[in-house]
Amino acid sequence: MYTPGYIELLNSGEFDKRIDAAEKILISCTCCPRECKINRLDGEIGICNSSALPIVSSYSKHFGEEPVISGINGAGNIFFGNCNLKCIYCQNHLISQNHNSEQEHEISIERLAEIMIELQNQNCHNIGLVSPTHFTVPILKAIKLAAENGLCLPIIFNSNGYDSVELLKFLEGIIDIYLPDFKYGNNEQGIQFSEVNNYFDKTKLALLEMFRQMGSNLIIENDIVVRGLIIRHLILPYGLSESESVFEFIANKLSENVHISLMAQYYPANNANSFEQLNRSISVEEYKHALDLLEKFSLDNGWIQDLESNYCYRPYFEVDRTNPFKTECIFKESGIKNPASLV
Repeated sequence: MYTPGYIELLNSGEFDKRIDAAEKILISCTCCPRECKINRLDGEIGICNSSALPIVSSYSKHFGEEPVISGINGAGNIFFGNCNLKCIYCQNHLISQNHNSEQEHEISIERLAEIMIELQNQNCHNIGLVSPTHFTVPILKAIKLAAENGLCLPIIFNSNGYDSVELLKFLEGIIDIYLPDFKYGNNEQGIQFSEVNNYFDKTKLALLEMFRQMGSNLIIENDIVVRGLIIRHLILPYGLSESESVFEFIANKLSENVHISLMAQYYPANNANSFEQLNRSISVEEYKHALDLLEKFSLDNGWIQDLESNYCYRPYFEVDRTNPFKTECIFKESGIKNPASLV
């Protein structure tokens, strides 16, 4: 029976040391590679529009993740408001780029810990921290508090990949599963579509650190992953995600055995229609090309969404914060398959 690493750190006293060291980062914030260096403990606001307390826009059981994460009982996902990226096509833009309205969802550390326990009591398989990067420090505090009150589920760090190596090192032994995006295979697309000038360079460093901590093997119990690294890559129209460079880095600098989640769910959300190249879902040819690239780099481990996935996994935060994903999409198990069956 897997025991999350944070429980061992809690018992050893190491957890308190990690929190004390991490909190100092907020005095001159370097929580992500933007390095705004503002004092969030004093209420100053950087590019992520967030202070020292977490913003929880939604939390619920979620069945739309990879099968080894959602399982039968669902992932206990906590969706954090605001973001350190400004992706023009973000499907979660109502909570990630709407800081004025999301401010009302700011909560205490104690409440965040309670939410984790609530999700555990709903028999979720894990606690999924969605867009956690800018709130890593209060999240650390909440995990410790929740663990002291009985939390014993694996913790998933589901980020956009634009993470600070310094902060990731504080998470070693606390986070059980890293689930980062790897959005682009060059810096130029990050500038154009996410308003950040070094996404590719910094994400490569973050993934190297995650891989150092986890390696390429997944630990799975009862068909559910409890420890490991899964890298997500979203196919964009016209090859804008530069998938070949992404896969080449993973295969050559990490391992061909790393698990990849290839996502075909892109649709023109947020302000994507302002770019002609982003104003449609991906084509059959673009989808097949991504599959060919997986084969080229021998990346055989992981999952692939069906091409029709762009009709599913669409959030409706404006309708229902307690269940932002429509049921008919959540349970479409055919949306994710093993690459071996398609490549």
